[in-house]
Amino acid sequence: MKIIIFGLGNFGMSLALSLTETGNEVIGVDNKMDKVNLIKDKISHSICLDSTNEQAYQALPIQQTDIAVVAIGENEGAAIITTAIIKKLSKARVISRSLSPIHDTVLQAMGIDFIVHPEQEAAEKLTNKINLKNIVDNFKIDSRYSISELKVPDDFVGKTIEEIDIRKNYNLNIITILRKNEKTNLIGVSTTQMEVIGIPTGNTEIEKGDVMVVFGLNEKISEMGNMS
Repeated sequence: MKIIIFGLGNFGMSLALSLTETGNEVIGVDNKMDKVNLIKDKISHSICLDSTNEQAYQALPIQQTDIAVVAIGENEGAAIITTAIIKKLSKARVISRSLSPIHDTVLQAMGIDFIVHPEQEAAEKLTNKINLKNIVDNFKIDSRYSISELKVPDDFVGKTIEEIDIRKNYNLNIITILRKNEKTNLIGVSTTQMEVIGIPTGNTEIEKGDVMVVFGLNEKISEMGNMS
């Protein structure tokens, strides 16, 4: 995938290196030349520019980008403006770093549904989410087994857990299901949250937008994580 990362601080740089190591074409952007020079030989491209200046984006392949990550960590205003410009100029999937609860609210109001808190989420973990398109989150038990949140494949929608028979067909165990629930926050902005439905039974029907929490071998989770 072609990925542009805006902000080459500790988090942005770690993510750029991790994504490059897993085979992605990564462009790193920062307004400080020393950071650009530090990583220029380690990723596909690195560019020094002011991401709050819309005209500067003419130097970037923003319209051909699959994912844009706003990893700016020092200036909340710059991060918000950068996110807004990317949304205006590109159809890329936007992943934005949040620096505060109010930043969360602003990003949600802008329609950003992939918000990152680096102090809670390592760059390696985010790399796994990006590379495996249907994996929402992942907790490694050991070198062989993990518990993962997986977006349900389209083929599962409308079927019951018994009909899918994940244990037999995919060698995975379903722990629970997360389902979307609309809520309105204190300033009247409607947001979507994922809530646990409890312990599923064989008669539990899969709905569009559901996320399955499964346990199993890492390679089996990866196989399902790359299903359409």
